[in-house]
Parts: sequence; C-alpha cells; structure tokens
Amino acid sequence: MPYNTTAIPPRKEVTGQTQLPLSRVKKIIAQDPDISICSNNAAFVITIATELFVQHLAKECLTQAKLERKPRRNIQYKDVASAVQSVENLEFLGDLVPKTVKYKDIKATAAAKRAQLRTGPVPEANEEAQPVSNGGKKHKASISRSSLNGSANIGSLLGGNGARRQSEEDGMEDPNDQIEMEMRQARGQDDVDMTG
Repeated sequence: MPYNTTAIPPRKEVTGQTQLPLSRVKKIIAQDPDISICSNNAAFVITIATELFVQHLAKECLTQAKLERKPRRNIQYKDVASAVQSVENLEFLGDLVPKTVKYKDIKATAAAKRAQLRTGPVPEANEEAQPVSNGGKKHKASISRSSLNGSANIGSLLGGNGARRQSEEDGMEDPNDQIEMEMRQARGQDDVDMTG
C-alpha cells in the first residue's frame, strides 16, 4: 500500500478546533514557574500560534529541500538546519538546530588541539629514557617523535603498555597526575569548537 504523502493544506480561517492537543499545551504552560494561571482563551491562542509557526517552519524547510540539485519532497534535518541559518526570522533557533558537522572534521580539530597542547622540545628519535621502576619491573622505554607530536598508537588508546610508557616518560607514575596536567594545560587554551 503506498504511503499517503499528500500535504495537509493550511486552514484559511480559525474554526475553534486546533490540530495540536489543547490539553497538552495547557500542561506545557503549567510547567512554567512564572505562570500561575492561564485562561482557556490564552491557551487556545498559544496553540494556534504554535500551529502557524510549525506551518511556517515546514514551508521554509520544504523550500530548502527543493533548492537542492535533486529536489526532494521529504524534509530532512539538513533542510531544517539550512532554513534556520538562511531565513532571518528563524535565526533564534540557531542553538537548537545547528548545522551538522562531520565526525572526521571534529576529530581532526580535536587532534590538532591536542597536538598544540603537547608542543614542546622534541628529542631525537633514537634517544632512550632512563629505566623506571613500575611495580618491581624495570624496562627501558624509547621516546619516538610521533608519540610526542600527539599522534596516538593503538596501545595508548587501549590503555596498554604504550600509555604506561608515555606517563613514565613524562615523569608521572599516577594516571591522575597526567589528567591533572592536561587539565591545567587546557585551562590556558580555548576549547575545541564542535559546532563548525
């Protein structure tokens, strides 16, 4: 059976019936601590205004969907986000409906920020650290240029010996000390912007 995708035409006149449930709108209004009592007429007007706003938003989103190279009849999130960014009277929704950002862009920005936090003198690739005791075991940990530039290896991501060696190279035996050091470094820098 085909889907019914025909649009519901907007009303020409207010008939006294609302498409949104009036009781639900009254419950939402009652949640506001600043409003103690709301009359039925006020709740009705708020419901009608909400319906008109949703119709306007949907119309602008459909316009954005039709502006693409391949026009669509279905509205997607990216259409809502672009409508909010491009239509002036919808700009107040900018924080609620942000443009989507690709994960790889966020990951690259975060990696660049981590690398910036870890900048410092880079020793030669063949240097070896002094033996450090770790629970009675002694071993030599080599310092590689890539570990100091912020690129992570699988061992450090999984918390294996690579992470232990890195904390030993930094002269910290307790992982909490490393976290505190990174937090102190981060306080001096701005946060990574994840909104694009």
